[in-house]
Amino acid sequence: MPGKLLRIKHFIDNHPLSGKHRIKAYTRFITWQLQQFFYNHEKIVPFIGKTKLAVSKGMTGATGNIYTGLHEFSDMGFLLHFLRKDDLFFDIGANVGSYTILAAGHVGARTVAFEPVPSTFSSLIKNIELNKLKNIATALNIGLGKNKSLLHFTKNFDTVNHVVQDLSHANTDAIIEVQVESVDEMVAKYGVPILTKIDVEGFETEVLAGMTETLKHPSLKAIIIELNGSGNRYGFDEDLLDAQLRKNNFLPYTYDPLKRSLLLANQHGNLNTIYTREIDFVLERILNAKKIKVFSEEF
Repeated sequence: MPGKLLRIKHFIDNHPLSGKHRIKAYTRFITWQLQQFFYNHEKIVPFIGKTKLAVSKGMTGATGNIYTGLHEFSDMGFLLHFLRKDDLFFDIGANVGSYTILAAGHVGARTVAFEPVPSTFSSLIKNIELNKLKNIATALNIGLGKNKSLLHFTKNFDTVNHVVQDLSHANTDAIIEVQVESVDEMVAKYGVPILTKIDVEGFETEVLAGMTETLKHPSLKAIIIELNGSGNRYGFDEDLLDAQLRKNNFLPYTYDPLKRSLLLANQHGNLNTIYTREIDFVLERILNAKKIKVFSEEF
């Protein structure tokens, strides 16, 4: 527990927003912890604008939104500044739907969310229904990969559920079988997204292998992708993903939502990385986007 508390403290103190509003952030943190200690039940909490999230104990990303406003500040800020009403957004590895609710609920973008784990998918559906977004947000209980297949996923690790390729040493009670499709197949059905978020705990190589045609399509302008080394568990080299994206004219950038500053990076980061192309188009959108209000700050 002390180690976990220290990690949360470091996260709050070093977050671009909560680091400047520590009293408010720690008040939120303590309030949440006390509520869960005494009651331990799902709670509906305000998110951004008029949106809400249904959050339960152990939902790492969702509780991070409670403490800091936007758990993944740079990437969520980019999404909010870049997307427009009626755009199409793919949320690959949607978890309980934080990005989906921001895109569909706050911006009004059409969203297709992919979440393979049934229990997590139920929370995703709940958040879509809570925000009355069924008309513009579609949730699919499938995984995405190179092609149509069946894969095994862990089911008890919240935001870090992942594909299991070797079942010989796995706890089969904690593993489920999931239908997998490719992004290219989903694009044929739903259209080409202007922005895609890919957070699949190391399986990004297989997802990109199934979206070769989508990567070539000019309508896709930006990709938020997690490249944190977790692909090593499958023997994947994430530098090859960087090369594949660059081959399709996507370059890595860092984004500061407070300054609306998008800076070219020499290489991908060790968490999420924003890849964009047609930078003038992207910058024009970012600079002219409506302001967001979080922690009494507008940016």
